[in-house]
Amino acid sequence: MHKKQNLPTKTCVVCARPFTWRKKWEKVWDEVKYCSDRCRNGRSQANRAASSTT
Repeated sequence: MHKKQNLPTKTCVVCARPFTWRKKWEKVWDEVKYCSDRCRNGRSQANRAASSTT
């Protein structure tokens, strides 16, 4: 049985929560910045709101 103790982690740039390496991110782990689709989509909405106020 495999234990997932030694997997790398990162911190999400949107919500600042830690998230763990996933098999689907194996080839692009260096490019992963967001813990979920919600954070990735929330980033673009936050950028649009910030740019429209200026």
